[in-house]
Parts: sequence; structure tokens; C-alpha cells
Amino acid sequence: MPRVGILALIQESNTFLSGTTTFDHFRQDLLLTGEDVRRHFATAHHEVRGFFDGLARAGIEAVPIFAARALPFGTIESDAFERLVQQMIEELESAGRLDGLLVAPHGATVAASHPDADGYWLSLVRQTVGPQIPIIGTLDPHGNLSPQMVAATDALMAYRTNPHIDQEQRGVEAAELMARTLRGEVTPVQAACFPPMVINIERQCTSEPPLTEVVADFEAVRGQVGVLSASLMLGFPYADVPEMGASSLVVTNGNPALAQSLANQLAELMWRRRSGLAGSFISVEDAVTQAQSLPAPICMLDMGDNVGGGSPGNGTWLAHELHRQKVGPSFLCLYDPTAVMQADAVGVGAKVRLAVGGKTDDFHGAPFQAAFVVKFVGDGRFAETQVRHGGFTSFDQGHTAIVETDDGLLTIMLTTRRTPPFSLRQLTAFGLEPQSFRVLVAKGVNAPLAAYQPVCPTILRVNTRGVTTADVTQLPYQHRRKPMFPFEVDTVWTP
Repeated sequence: MPRVGILALIQESNTFLSGTTTFDHFRQDLLLTGEDVRRHFATAHHEVRGFFDGLARAGIEAVPIFAARALPFGTIESDAFERLVQQMIEELESAGRLDGLLVAPHGATVAASHPDADGYWLSLVRQTVGPQIPIIGTLDPHGNLSPQMVAATDALMAYRTNPHIDQEQRGVEAAELMARTLRGEVTPVQAACFPPMVINIERQCTSEPPLTEVVADFEAVRGQVGVLSASLMLGFPYADVPEMGASSLVVTNGNPALAQSLANQLAELMWRRRSGLAGSFISVEDAVTQAQSLPAPICMLDMGDNVGGGSPGNGTWLAHELHRQKVGPSFLCLYDPTAVMQADAVGVGAKVRLAVGGKTDDFHGAPFQAAFVVKFVGDGRFAETQVRHGGFTSFDQGHTAIVETDDGLLTIMLTTRRTPPFSLRQLTAFGLEPQSFRVLVAKGVNAPLAAYQPVCPTILRVNTRGVTTADVTQLPYQHRRKPMFPFEVDTVWTP
């Protein structure tokens, strides 16, 4: 029976954050070896589970080796990254004979010592196993693809949906391609193209125009004879690296010229649509004003404080404006361990004056100060059974408090761990009904939609300030390519 190893190292690194990602961040989220990898992903809607399932169906022995993940945050510290990679390589070398490797990089991982962190560790894996072992893997389309990542692997394929609800399917697809490769049915080769452009995160929902037109282009290429995969890489604009931006990636059956030609064609089609993909922005004031008359519940997406993009999760711009315009009842969640402790100290039912959120820097707004009634204090764990962005099924936001302003306009969930808004169970598990609010603030851009769209007839993406601001021209890039659209609007390019 063929043996195929499984590796995963996943983190989305926001280089504009002052904070850094440490080794402890991985230990707190996910750091597993051997059979613990299989056990952890057995019920997850994740590509790693897809690896296991696809290999099992093909009669191939899956060899779980290493899996590490940290919640999106700042650049990974050098020592932490070297420690992770060393452990991965040691486990790989101890895994015995392998006929192939299935890998799950993120694509937007940045380490202080290696800006192209995914390209670096994939290259080390290639050096360790040699040129003959097929390496096939998955990517988050929010990755910034690099030539090094392409060169180190035989085939990579990105999730096709944003919100990401097809991760498990892509894992199965990668495993099936591995099986066909090991049987000698196909010889995957890949090529990429890197147009100098950013697809604004406000335009990155795969079910909304104008991105739907780009998605259709890639789907048409997947249907061509000799094509094994075609991936749209949306890019991650919050990593200040030379690879930052959109790209195309095509895998063919033994035809590198065809792969490059099709990748170029897809990139050129993206480039022609660049103006429509540059983003459209609603200010905080305008969004809250509109919320007074639009159908409710309204999901107000706080793009500048996108927890899934690494932000602090304690931005207060919308809290201040909702309260100023007296729009409610409204809900939002803030990462604020200090406020949780203060609410816990007075207890449920007590009145207390708190200054919540806004404690990271001035960029995300000042603390919101008000008199509150404490409604809940307790354990912040909850579970999600439906397929949601990221494949998460269990969440732990630490010790949690729910407080309500004494005028009843604003309900704020306070957590001791940053938690992305990927599940409505974040509300319902604690007795909050989404339909009882006029406004539900979700700190994200597209990822929350899988959970919130079923109950929210109105979606507003709000151009709040922060380290994940949608207006990328406001970010202090030092390492991006130049010229690049939309920063240099007169950029000229041909593939």
C-alpha cells in the first residue's frame, strides 16, 4: 500500500500589526504531531480532513506527520518559526518511507526571518524528500503566491469559495490527484502568473459581482482537456511582501507550456477587470445613517478590524457611531480581557461604568465609555455544526462577559481571547437571538457571510480605520512591487 504523509503549517500574518506571533500562539491554537493530527481533524470541515478521507477512498495509507496553526495575527517571530520548521522536518524525517506528501500551507504566512515563509518551508520539505516524491497541496486563496512555492511543489490548488466553505472538498481533490499521480495516470505540472494588481478585499466575495466574472473564467479553464486544476489567488493585502497581490495558478497533465499559457490568459482577464475590482467604500457615518431605514437585521462588516485578517478585534469606531446616532438595539463583540475582569468583579445584574475596546492603539478608535448592566459572565466556549468559513467547529473565546448599555441600545460581548465572527453560535449559545437586533457588527469582510447571510437581509461593508482597512492605499507599504495597481493607477502590464 502506498504511504502518503500529511503536513500543515497555517497562519495569516498581518505585517502592519505592532504585535508578533509567538510559538505560544501556535500551542494555544494547534500544534500536533502523529496520530493526534488525525484525531483532531476527524470532524473538522477542513482540507486536512479531506486529505484523510480522499486517501482512504483511494486505498492509500495516510501518514499524519505535523500540523500547526495560529489565529491570524502579526509576523511570526524568527525563533518561533525556526522552531516550528525544525520540528516539522524532524517529524518528516522520522516518518519512514513515503510515496507522496499532501501539504496545507496557508500562502500568507510571514516570518521575520523569512518573508516568503510558505515558500521557505515548502522548499525545505522538497529538499528533505528529494525531487521524485510528488508534493501536492491546498492553498487559501488569500495567500500571496510566490514562485518559490510553485517550484517546490508538483501541484497546488486553492479553495474556490469566499467565504471558504469548500476546504474539505479541496482536500479530497488534492488527495484524489495524488492517487492518480501515484497510479501513473497523470503527471501534474504547474505554472503561475503574477499581474501587478490588488483585488480589494471588499470585492473578494466569490458569489458577488464583479468577482463572479473572474470566477467564471477560472471555471471555464478547469473544463479544458489536459487541465487538472486552475486556482484564483485573491491575495492578502495586509502582508507587506514583494509577493503581495492577486495571481493565477494552473495545473496540467504533463504540459508546462499549456499551464503557463492558461495562467497568463487568466491573469490578463483579471487585469482587464482591475478597475471594477478596486473596491467601493462606505464611511462609518453613512453606514450607520443607512442602517436606520434598511431591512433588519443588518450585518455591518467592520472591515478595518477584521479578526480573520489579524486585527486586534477591539475597534470601537462603529460602537461610538451607533450610540451617537442612537441606532439599536445593536450587537458587537470586543476583545477586552480587562473589561471582562471588571464585569466579573461586580457580577451579573450589577451596574458598572466601563471603558471597553480601543486599548491597542489610536488607529482602532478610543475606548467606548458608558454605564452598563452585566448580563452574563462565564465560559466562552461554543460549537458550530454547520460548514462555515475556515472549517472551524469548536471555538474558545475565553472567559466572557456580556454587557448592555443602560439605555438598551448596545449589547457588547467582551472576550479574553480574540475570536473571529464565523458562527452565529457566538450569539445563540449565550442566549442572544440575532433577529432581536437591528444591527449585528461582525469584525470581518466576507468570511462572516456564511453565518450571517441566512438571517441578515442587509449587508453593509464599512470602511473603518484599522490594520485591515479596505482602503489599502492608506497602508504604509515598504516592500510591495512597484508599479502596482491601484497604488499607481497608470500601471502598464502584459503577461
